Amino acid sequence: MNNITVDGSYFNNSFGLGSQPGDRTGVAPISLDAIDQISVNIAPYDVRQGNFTGAGVNTVTRSGTNNVEGSAYYFFRNQDNVGTQAGDNTFDPGEFKYRQVGFRVGGPIIKDKLFFFASFEDEKTTEPGTNFRANSGSEPIGGNTTRVLASDLTELSNFLRTNFGYETGPFQGYDHSTEATKFLIKLDYNINDKNKLSVRYNHLDSFTDVLASNSSSLGFGGRRSSVNALNFQNTNYQILENIRSIIGELNTRISSSMTNNLIVGYTYQDESRASRGDFFPLVDILKDGSTYTSFGFEPFTPSNELRYGTFQLQNNLQLFKGKHTYTGGITFQSYESENVFFPGSQSAYVYNSLEDFYTDANNFLANGNSVPSEVELRRFQVRYSNIPGQEKPVQPLKVTYAGAYIQDEIAVRNNLNLTLGLRADVPFFGETGFRNSEAENLTFRNPAGEAVKFQTEKLPDPNILWSPRAGFNWDVYNNKTLQVRGGTGIFTGPPAYVWISNQIGNNGVLTGFDRLDNTTERPFNPDPDAYKPSTVTGAPASRYELALTEPDFKFPQVWRTNIAVDKQLPFGITATAEFIYNKDVNGVSYYNANLSQPNTAYAGPDPRPRWTQGNRINSNIDNAVTLSNQAIGNSWVASFSLEKALSKGFYAKAFYSYGEARNTIDPGSIAFGSWNNNQHSGDPNNPGLGFSGNFLGHRAVAVLNYTKDIFSFGNTSFSLFWEGRTIGTGSYVYGGDYNGDGGFSNDLIYIPANRSEMNFEEYSSSGSTFTVADQVAAFEAYIAQDKYLSANRGRIAERGAVIMPMVFRADFSASQTLFTTNKNSFLEFRVDILNVGNLLNTDWGTGKTFTDTRILIPRGTDASGAPVFRLRNVGPDLISDTYQPTGGIGDVYRVQFGLRFTFN
Repeated sequence: MNNITVDGSYFNNSFGLGSQPGDRTGVAPISLDAIDQISVNIAPYDVRQGNFTGAGVNTVTRSGTNNVEGSAYYFFRNQDNVGTQAGDNTFDPGEFKYRQVGFRVGGPIIKDKLFFFASFEDEKTTEPGTNFRANSGSEPIGGNTTRVLASDLTELSNFLRTNFGYETGPFQGYDHSTEATKFLIKLDYNINDKNKLSVRYNHLDSFTDVLASNSSSLGFGGRRSSVNALNFQNTNYQILENIRSIIGELNTRISSSMTNNLIVGYTYQDESRASRGDFFPLVDILKDGSTYTSFGFEPFTPSNELRYGTFQLQNNLQLFKGKHTYTGGITFQSYESENVFFPGSQSAYVYNSLEDFYTDANNFLANGNSVPSEVELRRFQVRYSNIPGQEKPVQPLKVTYAGAYIQDEIAVRNNLNLTLGLRADVPFFGETGFRNSEAENLTFRNPAGEAVKFQTEKLPDPNILWSPRAGFNWDVYNNKTLQVRGGTGIFTGPPAYVWISNQIGNNGVLTGFDRLDNTTERPFNPDPDAYKPSTVTGAPASRYELALTEPDFKFPQVWRTNIAVDKQLPFGITATAEFIYNKDVNGVSYYNANLSQPNTAYAGPDPRPRWTQGNRINSNIDNAVTLSNQAIGNSWVASFSLEKALSKGFYAKAFYSYGEARNTIDPGSIAFGSWNNNQHSGDPNNPGLGFSGNFLGHRAVAVLNYTKDIFSFGNTSFSLFWEGRTIGTGSYVYGGDYNGDGGFSNDLIYIPANRSEMNFEEYSSSGSTFTVADQVAAFEAYIAQDKYLSANRGRIAERGAVIMPMVFRADFSASQTLFTTNKNSFLEFRVDILNVGNLLNTDWGTGKTFTDTRILIPRGTDASGAPVFRLRNVGPDLISDTYQPTGGIGDVYRVQFGLRFTFN
């Protein structure tokens, strides 16, 4: 987790659904024109910098001066300035528009005494909601063309409109919009020669359209953005992100050897959702074991409201005494959120085929709610309010997070500085949990197999988190030509508070939850409330799920060590080499405490345990996912850079890094989803180490900039940013619930050592019949062309170990000053070309993605108890390639134009 600060004050997405403010709608919360400096610190050993386990990112905003200064600007682009070809894939930009207008101004109110600064920006983006499209029936599957037939979707949409009055919206060709309005006002007041006061107000209003979630926490998942599935527009949602933040900072020079810095402020954030369509059951329809299409109300949008506020106080006192700079300080944050999260209240159905859905829906039209159904549902889920008269299940959360620290910066010699510090942070959670008297008397099971009990209302204890740190900076020759720096220490950050809010929401009292797999007891009903209890009493629900926290859970901590060398080379070049290693002290982990022991195992080369007679310890509890700690995760990154200082208008920098990260889980926002979607090799409660989603891989960067007054009336500037990077990793998993633990996409595949270990069944799909021999030959060829699979035969695949190819892209910018006045005011024209390589050659700047990582579909067992599979087909052909080229907005060039008038 990163800590975002603005002028030293906390400015985070504290609830944790985004990595930073503005992340929920994809906009910057503060105009770039209002920013003076940005610094990113990965390993700062100054204990004043806390509240993170990732990086500390500080933005310094502009201030007014005795001169009136400012600028006004307008940037725009449209579909006429967007590429339409990415290799062999055609990209349809549709209505692709971007418009940004803004200004900044600063100056004196009282000269030398009181100054103001203000910035305003308004932006709007319109672009295609999805680049994927349905298949006409004769097109090859790949790129942006899915296997989903347009005729199927048109027929389905008409059927739902005619019989249930439900409008699905289009399945392609629709637009998404993002709008944002932001402004900042800042006052700086020189009270006297010893005191300076600064007050800043930030304001953001923004919203965006978002595609339906791919999560299988509700339904089957995998609903879009692949060649397998295409959903309808009204299954998408909209989200807003509004921020109001006021911060005051007082800097005081107490004496010639003592200073104090005080920051006080409050930030309010609103990240509530709205749906595109009417309230209607969510339906995922499968084909050949994976989602084909989806319609109905977005899985996680019902009554989805989130508002939270944070009061903060920081105080730093510094004393300068000889070779020592002593620092002592405190931090205090009071956080309070109101979260409403009601997924499944629309009810969710998963059908094995489109034909099954039609059969079930037509049966309802003919016979009403007739039980049992004529078809077997893959899954049914529903969540309901369990408290009489409760309009919506509000999950209140209150947290006080306090810290204190001391530090000594020692100038040991003129060329050697040491920093020694100790920080202590402690959280206090308010008593806002709900007690479930039934659940606290039940017995559960931890990953070690031991019997455990829980109290649903018990939130984490206020455990003190100690963070000792030591850093150094050695100017070897005392002339800045060779510097060695580094250190070691503990870094502490709060968890995403959504992890704790899960426990307040999932307790069996606030709501009830029912899930049935492979059932005929829940035939389709268009009424979202059809299978909810007719009356509730407020006592523990008859069926529910739990989110729990181990009593001794501690906030995340990492032990970080780094060493770096900076060397001045000839021609003004600086070389830097750095190595950073992180080890989890309190990493995050999840397990399902209601998961029973497996009752059998597969025969054959992969004798994996299975659950074939239910997987619940307590049958009325769907799951009891428990937040815990682990101390085995680790990561490292090595980097090297060359930088040429600005000289005669020329600047250059080249950078290369490689890093790896391993953990036991990549936690998401939903407890069950974090556990259920975590790929494992046998025991989901003991998944072991795997590659993290934060795996860095390779990254190479080159930056060139040149500025010169070529035309004698204003500067001409050219910039090129080139980057090559690993675009991600993946995991090979079975396409279904292979081991019976309830997860549809979390079982890592066994890679057959040879053909004799391949066990397939014949099947037909998309007009083709695939024999056992066809599938064996195709799978053998697939393994041979896959670098990871061919190197790991006879083993279970690792989580996140399939490293995707690098993508190489370049951005180009050019600007020209059109005129300059006597007062140094000037008008500048600018053009930016994103992915400029694609403009020069349509094969350049394109990326790749997995064809499908769920290549084997489980089909039960043979007479010996060995697993039987189907090899994934892509339309009329069996899967043959690991990757396929992408054809999205990032793969084509985009040209943006702008004008900026600057005055001072």
